[in-house]
Amino acid sequence: MARAGDMDDYFKTTFEDKLLVKMPDRNSDHLTPATKLLEKRRETAEVEQALGTQKEEFSMKMEALQQRRDELERKEVKLKEQLFRFDAFVKESDLKRSRALKKTKGEQDLCKQKDKDIQRLQEEILKLSEVVNNQQAQISKYTLYQKFMDRVLEFTPEFDESREIITRYEALRQTRDDLLKTEITNQDTIESERAKLAKFIEDMNNEILHCNNELARLQTKLEDGENEAMKWDSEWTRIQTTAAKKTLLLGQIKMATHNLYVLVYKHLKKKIPPQESGETLLQLDKIQSFVKDLTEIVHEIKRHESASAPNMQLLASPRYN
Repeated sequence: MARAGDMDDYFKTTFEDKLLVKMPDRNSDHLTPATKLLEKRRETAEVEQALGTQKEEFSMKMEALQQRRDELERKEVKLKEQLFRFDAFVKESDLKRSRALKKTKGEQDLCKQKDKDIQRLQEEILKLSEVVNNQQAQISKYTLYQKFMDRVLEFTPEFDESREIITRYEALRQTRDDLLKTEITNQDTIESERAKLAKFIEDMNNEILHCNNELARLQTKLEDGENEAMKWDSEWTRIQTTAAKKTLLLGQIKMATHNLYVLVYKHLKKKIPPQESGETLLQLDKIQSFVKDLTEIVHEIKRHESASAPNMQLLASPRYN
């Protein structure tokens, strides 16, 4: 006979493997009503079969438990008889009596545990009955979809059974999902490329704006340079013109000075020294000295205007010899 723990494991395994509703691997939200109906029919048949097996096993377990209880009761009666018969002997053997009492208590606890297991199994039977009722209600609800699938098969000769229509639908749905995923991926790629293009255009516009600003700055700098160059060209032209005029004037002055210098030496009737022939400053000094002397002479002439003889003597003075 199975123990209480073995029975718990057995019912737990049976409940999880057979009685729970087994859902298909694919998402139930995408199943058609016909598919759900077929699944529910199959699951209901499995549940009813499992319930029948469970009922038989439960009956066998109940008989075994009853036999065990009867056997325990017989043992208890027999033990009591032996206790009364060998009262003196039991008193002398306290240790044996204590062990017997512990054994009896353990068996009584086992009986109580079995009673609890029976109560728990009855509750599970009630729950399973509710599950069966719910499954039957769902079967009644999905019967309408089964009729619809049957009518569809009448108008679609290329399909022989509902499973072919469901398979075709699943294939089309999967294809649609793949296309939607591809479309989403392509949209994400397009958005990413658009963002990159916008960023590139923005960067290029900023670069062009920067280049235009730099070009305007360089153009302004070029214009300033050209204006500065024109100003210095004008200044250079003016300097060249002034230098030419100054050079011409200097040449004229040198020529006039040389002519005066020659006139002075002609007047003095002397030969021009070679060292003074190209020295304008020396010539100017000679001219200045001659003009100074000549001025003094003129002043003396004016002072002695009435006396001509003394004036002639002054002109013949050894100072100019």
